[in-house]
Amino acid sequence: MSFKVLFLYPNFRLESLVPPGIALLSRILKNHGISVELFDITDYRFDASKDHDKLAQAGLNAWPSEHRQPKYADRDPWKDLNEKVSSFGPDLIGVSTTESTFLLGVEMVKHIEHRNPRDMPVIFGGNFATEAPERALSFKEVDLLCVGEGERTILELCQLMERGEPYLDVPGLAYKDRFGMIRRNQMPLPVDLNENPTDFDIGLFDPIRLVRPMQTSLYRMAPVETMRGCPYHCDFCNSADTVVRKKSMARVREELLYYRDVHAVEYNFFWADTFLAMTPRELDEFCEIYRDVGLPFWVQTRVETITDWRLKQLKDVGLHKIAFGIENGDEKFRQQVVIKEFSNDDAVRKLAITTDMGVIYNTNNMVGYPFETREIAMETVRLNRRFKGVDTVNCFVFTPYYGTGARVKALKAGFIDPDVICQDTNEDSVLTMPQFTKEQIRGVRRCFPLYVKFPEHRWKEIQRAETDDALLTWLQKEYQDTFFKEPVIQF
Repeated sequence: MSFKVLFLYPNFRLESLVPPGIALLSRILKNHGISVELFDITDYRFDASKDHDKLAQAGLNAWPSEHRQPKYADRDPWKDLNEKVSSFGPDLIGVSTTESTFLLGVEMVKHIEHRNPRDMPVIFGGNFATEAPERALSFKEVDLLCVGEGERTILELCQLMERGEPYLDVPGLAYKDRFGMIRRNQMPLPVDLNENPTDFDIGLFDPIRLVRPMQTSLYRMAPVETMRGCPYHCDFCNSADTVVRKKSMARVREELLYYRDVHAVEYNFFWADTFLAMTPRELDEFCEIYRDVGLPFWVQTRVETITDWRLKQLKDVGLHKIAFGIENGDEKFRQQVVIKEFSNDDAVRKLAITTDMGVIYNTNNMVGYPFETREIAMETVRLNRRFKGVDTVNCFVFTPYYGTGARVKALKAGFIDPDVICQDTNEDSVLTMPQFTKEQIRGVRRCFPLYVKFPEHRWKEIQRAETDDALLTWLQKEYQDTFFKEPVIQF
């Protein structure tokens, strides 16, 4: 009988992309004879108030779209979870979370009945486990942590456990010893992406989980990895210390064709932090291999990476949409505090190129950064008003995630409880700042698209809507009638 691993996936977003981390680890384990099953809570609609896709549409951050319905809305997730555990009988339970889903992951483990940690240990992995091991291990539901990349750690752990050998020295593990002390092993060497399989096990998930809205329609969509890490060093991001590695375009092509031909994927998302962190030769190689794929795709990238030549190359092979991280519109504040160093004029020029090239784009912005004021936040509005042809303008509440420089600054200033675990960026700020209150931050966030798209002479009316729900609803309806008409689709 083979060793058995049950992955749990805590998730609030009904139409989120299939998590590539779980799909990759599942394929690696299966390739080594280990049995893998999954309990995905997504379709149980555990907390609809946290569904990012629906919130984005309600907040004018996305086009009105058809949405798929939750498959198990009427079922009890805890009953089904325990039936899965009982029928499968896992030797190890793995939970992959971000910081915003960590507490839901803990809640899922809490509901597993009659679990003996010696016979069925639970290992948490993902960003929060990596950046906050002490905080994660303070929860009794967490037996082990996978700190950093999990490909080597999870496989070696399973193989040692299957053979009944000691496993606590596996590189990348963290745990509490019998005296309650945190033990953190050395990190494994960075993974060579070209050694990973290209047939990620997205079939582990229900096929309906591939369906996601994009510009009013639903598509079967897959996340595709081209690189890990980011060469930039934004203060709010915890990817800056990750070693940058790129996957060969030949391997990217294999992955893309597998998704298209085996899982009928219709649309791709490249989940690199900065997709266009490519040399001209790498971009040429990408465009050459993508011609064989023939599907639309969207990416996220930095303002600095845009040229008309690059966009022309990408549009010719299927680029449909770009997401740009602007974050803050006060040039000095953004460059010196947020550590995002492009100029406002350069951003305006680069995004105009995107519009002129006929590529849809949106901007991602944040409000409530440590030491920000309302006046600084309104500079973000003013910068977005300068962007030619911007489709949607997203505004999120700043979240001081573990592992970021911005969290350290917020702690030193006394703006947050040191033990706080951040939730979704659509929720209220966890910072308490005298110069920019939680209520003011919430008001600017929810009215941000209105400030950007409506004439400035209406700003006093919009400011009233920051605290007037009825007025906000009325203005949002006007916005939808004015700006959400016929979407631009070029494929």
